[in-house]
Amino acid sequence: MYYPDMREYITFLFLMLDEFSATQEKVSKRGRPETYSDASLIVFYAVMTLKGITSMRAQQTYLFHHPLYLESCQLPACPGHVTLGRRYKALMPKLQAFTEYIAVSRFAKEAGFLQEVVYEDKSLFKAAGPVWHQKDRLKDHLPEGLRGVDETATWSKSGYHGWVYGYGLHLTNIRNGFPVMFDVLPANVNELKVLDTKKDRLIEKGVRCIVADNGYVDEKRQTAFAETEVLLLTPKTTLVAANACLGADPLYTATQVHTWQKTRKVAIEPVFDLLSKLLSITGAHKPLPLRGVAYVATFLGIGIVLLQLAMLINVRCRLPTRNITHIKTVFR
Repeated sequence: MYYPDMREYITFLFLMLDEFSATQEKVSKRGRPETYSDASLIVFYAVMTLKGITSMRAQQTYLFHHPLYLESCQLPACPGHVTLGRRYKALMPKLQAFTEYIAVSRFAKEAGFLQEVVYEDKSLFKAAGPVWHQKDRLKDHLPEGLRGVDETATWSKSGYHGWVYGYGLHLTNIRNGFPVMFDVLPANVNELKVLDTKKDRLIEKGVRCIVADNGYVDEKRQTAFAETEVLLLTPKTTLVAANACLGADPLYTATQVHTWQKTRKVAIEPVFDLLSKLLSITGAHKPLPLRGVAYVATFLGIGIVLLQLAMLINVRCRLPTRNITHIKTVFR
């Protein structure tokens, strides 16, 4: 067992970002070249997130007073808070692609993180600031005196927390909790529609079975997935139905189906709490520190990347896979 320091986490994150960048198609952009690379900013935002500094002004101030982080994050100068905010809001697609790259990279394979069977779920996060009641929101009416409301958030009902005004994190991970894909959208976006957008990418990555809760019960979609030899497995799916759906007899054993259904709750549901602790948003309904879907999506996306980083380092250092205490400690 070995405990890495902050420098090792940063070096490993840069290594993965460098290999990821080498796989991306170079796109020429009009205008002046970017002063700060996406890789440097991802590392910087990750460090700030672990330190609990989410305001762009506060991040700029911290960097100004701690110039050693300029070298650690490979930043040529201290960015202004406007630049930090603008680049932060635009980072979501890059974080999604990076997350999916890590999940199929040599780093994941060396750790034994394979994704033939994945687990899918949605969790709600409360928007920052006051709630915008639905009766007023539907009329597009902001009551006088209601300040600081997040206008891009929406209402949705959670089986655990009841009604929540905020956003939904749609997460795909493997049995040990390692994330392989995610999306962040307003809370009322249906999880089945989000799964549809992931379908082709999951198939490309060799996924053969997607295990989900009863919110994903849909015979039409189950048939559509089956046509591509992918089983959409819910608690209501029987062994006979699973094999009949895929037109094979038998394709899966009763033990396999039962094990995947039984492990669903421990495979993915605790990961949302793990992510909340990593991001220090452990209050009721997991309250977010930022407003606006673009900011929220990047904030949760940085959290997903950090969780992947922690798990990969944990395997390398023979620490418990889901241990996030150490990575939080060394950056505090």
